[in-house]
This record gives sequence, structure tokens and C-alpha cells, in this order.
Amino acid sequence: MKQAKLGKGMIIIAWVIGLGLLTLLFDEQLAKQLNPNAEPISSSQFGVAEVKLKQNRAGHYVSGGAINDQPVVFMLDTGATQVSIPMHLAEQLSLQKGNSSWVQTANGRVQVFQTRIQRLTIGEIQLTDIAAHLNPAMHDGQILLGMSALKQLEFTQRGEWLTLRNL
Repeated sequence: MKQAKLGKGMIIIAWVIGLGLLTLLFDEQLAKQLNPNAEPISSSQFGVAEVKLKQNRAGHYVSGGAINDQPVVFMLDTGATQVSIPMHLAEQLSLQKGNSSWVQTANGRVQVFQTRIQRLTIGEIQLTDIAAHLNPAMHDGQILLGMSALKQLEFTQRGEWLTLRNL
């Protein structure tokens, strides 16, 4: 009787461990689908830095990077005039809240606060003194990488890949 209970207990424990391992595996796969560029492919040759980004499953270019040496996740947005940062990340990223202004976003009109990014990096690409704004209407942790940064780069899209090069 005791051995039967012990056997059932061991089977349950094995199932729980197996399900836990499957959960970890699928969680990692899902994260790669949302951001296949957590550590972007990057190189530097003759003073030209290059980063290759793969589209995520939704067709967007999402990449790991850094603002003022703090790790962040960027979503490239050529339709955004400036880099747009969720307000709740300002202190963590050492960003100062400047003058307010109104901007038109995909979600409507929003009051934002101007700021400057001292250093922005994606792989080997490093940009300095970038105009940006802090957006209190953004609640996730993703940063929209707008044209205030992208205009300093050359970018080429082929298939599901986007190549960024510093100018």
C-alpha cells in the first residue's frame, strides 16, 4: 500500500517536472518569436558598424539595445518623428523631463515631455545626443525607435531582414 502511494507520488512529481520544463522551453520559443533580435547580429568594419535585424512574427523589427548603458527593447518605427520612451522608464534610463508638447500618435493626441538621450546603442551602432520624448501614455517597456535616431543610419530591407549601418 505504501509503495503504491509512493509510486503514484513519484509519477506526479515526474509529470510536474516535465510540464515545468516544457513551459520553460515554450516560453523561450515565444520570446524569440516576439523579439528574435534580443542580441542583434552586429559587426564593425572600416569604421562602419552594421546590425542585421530579423522581422518578428508580426512583421515588426524589434531589437535589444541600450539607452545610457541600460538595457532596453526597441521597436523600429519609421513613422515616429522622435524616439518615444514610456515615462515610467525615465529615471531608470537617466533621462530628464523637459518642456511639454502635444503629439499625434496612433492612439490619439498625447502630451509628452522632451528629453535628450546621451547614448543609444544597438549592437555595434552607437548614437549620441538624440532628441526623444517621454510619453506617459505608453505603459509597456518597449521604446519606439523613431526618425530622430534612424535618420542617422542607412537602412536596407531584404525579405524578412533589415540591415542598419551608421553613416
